[in-house]
Amino acid sequence: MIGECDNAKDGYHKILTNPIDLLLLDIEMPGMSGIELVKSLGQKQPIMIFTTAKRDYAVEAFDLRVVDFIVKPVSPARFLQSIEKAKEILETKKNKVSELSDEFIFIRDSNTVRRLKLNEILFLEAMGDYVKIAVHEKIYSIHSSLKSVEDKLPNHIFLRVHRSYIINVSKIDTIEGGTLIIDKNLVPVSDAFRAALNKRVQIL
Repeated sequence: MIGECDNAKDGYHKILTNPIDLLLLDIEMPGMSGIELVKSLGQKQPIMIFTTAKRDYAVEAFDLRVVDFIVKPVSPARFLQSIEKAKEILETKKNKVSELSDEFIFIRDSNTVRRLKLNEILFLEAMGDYVKIAVHEKIYSIHSSLKSVEDKLPNHIFLRVHRSYIINVSKIDTIEGGTLIIDKNLVPVSDAFRAALNKRVQIL
């Protein structure tokens, strides 16, 4: 369990900085509703189950591709039914992860559209209006924002560790204080993303 939050603002930060498989979310919360929170996540949505005391939100909730919608009070049987549904979807996603070596993206490199395998990418770095994509002994630059690129990358492979850097977690060689070494490249880790990194690397 990653954690529990009392409001949508704290929940939003935790979702962005931690790998989350399943999110149980109330709709009526102070400051921002659960529905507004989900809409703000873009492509970074985990598997979601909504809970609420009102049935009126059901249509809008299912339009957001939630797994289930539970009306309070929640019985143990109804809760377990919802969790089982989420587990089936999660298992399907995990099976897709095993196909990592075949996953790829297309980038525009000068006048050429080039295919890059995701497992060959070391890290991505924001540089003004461009994003630098580093592979072994090669750098590609594309005209885009880092946020736009991040939304298109699978979060089971990549992790933001700094406002200017996204890394392929499997390519980390060493961690030294606030710096990662990836294929002899130094990548900074900001304090805001350090906890998420520690959870992903599973240090023994």
